[in-house]
Order: sequence, then structure tokens, then C-alpha cells
Amino acid sequence: MKLLTRDRSFYKSLITLAIPVALQNLVTFLVGFADNLMISPLGDSAVSGVYTAGTIQTLLQVFNAGLEGAVLILASQYWGKKEMPAIRRIVSIGLKCSLLFGALVAVVCALFPAFVIGLFTKDASVIADGAEYLRILSASFLFFCATQSLIAALRSVEDTRPGLIVSLISLVINVSLNWLLIGGKWGFPALGIRGAAIATVVARVFEFLFILLYLVKIDKTLKLTLPDLKGFDRTLFRDFVKYGLPVAAGQLVWAVNLLANTAILGRFGETTLTAASVANTMNTLAFVAVNGLSAAVGIIIGKTIGAGKTELIREYSYTVQILFFALGLLSGGLIFCIRKPFVGLYRGITVEAAKEAIRFLNVLSVTFIGTCYECATLFGLVKSGGDVGFVFKNDTIFVFLVVLPSAIVASLLGAPSWVVFACLKCDQILKCFVAVVKINRFDWMKNLTRANAES
Repeated sequence: MKLLTRDRSFYKSLITLAIPVALQNLVTFLVGFADNLMISPLGDSAVSGVYTAGTIQTLLQVFNAGLEGAVLILASQYWGKKEMPAIRRIVSIGLKCSLLFGALVAVVCALFPAFVIGLFTKDASVIADGAEYLRILSASFLFFCATQSLIAALRSVEDTRPGLIVSLISLVINVSLNWLLIGGKWGFPALGIRGAAIATVVARVFEFLFILLYLVKIDKTLKLTLPDLKGFDRTLFRDFVKYGLPVAAGQLVWAVNLLANTAILGRFGETTLTAASVANTMNTLAFVAVNGLSAAVGIIIGKTIGAGKTELIREYSYTVQILFFALGLLSGGLIFCIRKPFVGLYRGITVEAAKEAIRFLNVLSVTFIGTCYECATLFGLVKSGGDVGFVFKNDTIFVFLVVLPSAIVASLLGAPSWVVFACLKCDQILKCFVAVVKINRFDWMKNLTRANAES
């Protein structure tokens, strides 16, 4: 039994695919981070308001990632068989579903922003700032959904460069407009929170226009056309629902978990919400590399299963487990070492919020070890390997029977906010024990493609 595969193509593909995906995720993260950091001089209520409104963006992103995951799982297996017509029809289905959900969220947030923010906090100043930001931000939701769906389609055929380029463009536009509009530079009005929201909307529009131009003028692999987007394949739609629904539902569970996290911590007040904003920003930053590598693992596994080379999967799975456990130890140690300098970047927050953020980061330095391992194994291997229902069931059990109940009980008993935060993150460690058993049973390898999909 080889604990580390000697197949050099695995490592080459892992790095080649992971670096652009990780960098794209990093740049996408920096777009939101720029809003938080450049807003911080306006005070705790502004940071909390943007963070709370950003939770809705995260909800959209998480659920959309479920639809993207369904596209990736099916399309990457068909990519292993080089069946391009089937891939294009799957992409069309995923894009339509994504746009439908994005439109629904955009309408609700545009019409009732104060109500939406009020679900997470009762602080009047946070609600006012968050609603102002969310009302404008909602205009970007459709563009965001379309862009991310098309990037996922390109990833499924191992074209990861456009996602990185489009994110870099978005970052430059967002940061530049933030500088001009938040504080008012070069004769522009000082719009504060509204300026940050406008900058994000403009950046999202340019993202979409670039990816559309790439597909029309540059792409030579996917070759997506307007007739492909207009068509509808009932058979593949049934497959998309059958295998994609558990993926999307799993992401919805996580979206509910994120919303509940904000609501539970929001009861502690503005200071705790600000601290949570800082800590979760670090969590997202650390997750960038892990997510990129996990996505690369998923593409490799899906392609390998689609090509019928299941004998390689055992070697790959042992290698993935060792690599990502080591990465978890390294990442956890790094979070602990840089936690104080990172909090120091937020110049406008109170001393109390900064101290609380450091306590939250102490918790993350431990739980992130588990995040690395379970993300790569449960998402990169099990889900992409075809056992899409298991991850959904596992997440549902942990979120609703462990994470949320423990956090609610702890808060009702008057536990400190960092203890409640630890309860909200405890599944990252606990799920590792489930992952070890599941992975090494090797009952998750399933070919989801149809023999006659070309016709």
C-alpha cells in the first residue's frame, strides 16, 4: 500500500489546477476584505453593518457554490470521457438555476434590506448601515451568479486561468473605487458605506463582461454558444437534480449555518459582531489555499473516475489525507502566530473588539487543522467521487444536532462569546473522525455519466 502516490501527473495536475483556483479565491476574498478594511475607520457599527450585509452575499455565494459543485461533479466526469456536448448542456442547466436563485435574493434584498439585516441584530446603528450597504449591493447579485457559474464551467474542463484574471480585474476596480468613493478623493463625493457598495457593484459588472468576452472570443475548449444556453436537456436535467440537489442542499445547510452564526453572535452586541467579522475574514483568507487545492482534487478525481481509472483512486486518497493533515497543522500554527498583527490592521475598531477578535482567532488556530483535512477528503474525494448524498447528510446532522444546539445552549447559559464561537466551529474537528472512516472504506467511488450522453 502506497501512502504517497508516485504518479507525478497527480502532483503536476494538483499544482497546475490549484494555483489559479486558489489565487482566484484569494482575489475574490480580497474584494470583500477591501470593503471591510477600508470601512474600518468609520467605526464598529460600519464594520458590523458591512459584515452583516456581507453575510447575505455569502449566503448567495455558498448556495451558488452548490450549483457550481453540481456542474463540476457531472461535467468533470464527462470531461474524462471527452463528451463536450453533454458538458455544455450541463453548464446551461447550472447557469439557469443560478440566475433564478440570484434574482430571488436580489429582489428581496433590494426591497426589504432593513428587515433582512434586522434578522441578525437589533442594534439600530448596525441595521441602518447594513441596510444602506445591502440595498446597493443587491444590484450585483445576478452578475455575480452568472460569472461564477461560467467560471465553474471552464474549471470543469481544466481551464482555470480566466477565473484568476477576472478576479484580479475585479480587485483592482473595487479597491480603486473604494479609495475614491468611501473617503472622497480626486473630487469624488465621500459616500462612506454607499461608496463601498457601489465599488463592488461596478467590479461585479466588469467581471461578467470579461468572462463573456473570453467565452466569445478566446475560449477554444468549452465552445459555449447561445443555442447551448437556450436549449434544455430533460435527461441531463434529471441527472443534475438527482446528483446536484444533495450538493446544493448541502450548501444550503451551510448557508443556514452561516446565517445562524451571525444571528447567535449578533445577540452579544456590536463589539462581538465586529470581532466575528475580523476572525471570519482570517478564516476565509486561510481557507483560500485549502479550497483551491480541494477543488483541484475534485477535478482530478472526477476526471479519473469518468475515464474509468478507478485503480488510481486508492493511491490518490491516501496521498490527499496525508498532505492535507500536514497543511492543517501548518495553517493552524500560522493563524496563531499572525493573529495579533492581523487584528492590528483594523485601525478603527475598539480595544474591546480587538481583544475579542484575538480570542476568536485562538479558537480558529485549532479548528482550522480539521478544516483542512475534512474539506479535502469529504468535498475533494467523497463528493467529487460521486457519493454526493453522504456529505449532505453528514453536514445536516452536525449543523442541526451538534453545532447550533451547542452554541445556543452555551449562549443561554451565559458562556463567554469565544466559547459560543468554539461551539460554532466544533464540527470542523468532529467531522474528521467521520471522514477517516468513510474515505478508507472506498465505497464512495461512483461513475455518474451516461453511456449515450452524446446523443
